Amino acid sequence: MTENNEMIRQSARDFAEAHIRPHVMEWDEIQFFPVELMRRLGQHGFLGVLVPETYGGSGLGYQEYVTVIEEIAKVCSSIGLSVAAHNSLCTGHILYFGNEEQKQKYLPLLATGQAIGAWGLTEPNTGSDAGRMQCVATRDGDDFILNGTKCWITHGISSELLVVIARTGELLDSKGMTAFIVERGTPGFYAGKKENKLGMRASETSELIFDQCRIHKSQVLGEVGQGFVQAMKVLDGGRISIAALSLGIAKGSYEASVKYAKERHQFGKPIAEFQGIGFKLADMAIKIQAAELLIRQAADLKNNHKKMIKESAMAKYYASEICVEIATDAVQIHGGYGYTKDFPVEKFYRDSKLCTIGEGTSEIQKLVISREILKES
Repeated sequence: MTENNEMIRQSARDFAEAHIRPHVMEWDEIQFFPVELMRRLGQHGFLGVLVPETYGGSGLGYQEYVTVIEEIAKVCSSIGLSVAAHNSLCTGHILYFGNEEQKQKYLPLLATGQAIGAWGLTEPNTGSDAGRMQCVATRDGDDFILNGTKCWITHGISSELLVVIARTGELLDSKGMTAFIVERGTPGFYAGKKENKLGMRASETSELIFDQCRIHKSQVLGEVGQGFVQAMKVLDGGRISIAALSLGIAKGSYEASVKYAKERHQFGKPIAEFQGIGFKLADMAIKIQAAELLIRQAADLKNNHKKMIKESAMAKYYASEICVEIATDAVQIHGGYGYTKDFPVEKFYRDSKLCTIGEGTSEIQKLVISREILKES
């Protein structure tokens, strides 16, 4: 860890303690997405971590990005998820595949929090099987007419900008999908129902509906037909985001457990001194260390523009799985108190499960990893 990275860690930690921790349970209870907090995160540079300074961003790398997500997620994983989705999906897609005019127009708004970003790939009947998407964009002169529905979209209601992938060719053709930038207020573009979720409740999730939505060809990202290929590359980096989010939840659960185990007394001594508890804490620490090393390795490859499909999938898979395990053990260590909302581990427990599902399920990660290792052998 460089000195610069540790300064960023402290900055993110201070922000989370001052502006997020006082409201965590309030936002969670009522599923409130704090738009104004997102604006403030943008003002502090946390919504454009990877965006070059020339476009209003912080101009940092993936190591610093992992640190920011981790520190915010240790306090509130819902906000950590929103920061991750904004940075790596919508903003990242425009950063990597937008032309200069698109970058100049949209990146400064996204990086500073003036615009909240969303990204639309998943549909009601096409989750992991994105190649069968039914959302269609039909060419009409200089425009495309977009019709269809997207679901599980982070910031689907509150976002001002959306990157959406729609089918412009034949079904199952990997070159038959195109990415578009859609601005809120475009006729025919609507937000659907807001999902009532088990966890990550302060991170807004909703449907998106396109009904004869007319989009000018200037809003195409990259080339027509390259949307699916672009999306898969965006998700490679997105896996590091969810791995970092998982790491933050795991560390938050672990730190709360160590604190409680030292303070809680039974049979005349702290429960931390009982082997049953001590071994749980040891297992937590080992899993966290292993997950962080996988994440940092993937981040290093990403920073150096090297292939990291396998490494990012490994980091996402392992970090998300141990995140659930550690959150579960944290509740067990807290006993009955861990089942109440008076202690943070209850929320970590609910939030953790999404990490094994979002941006590619654990099963998809193992599919990606197995294909990569077989290519290498």
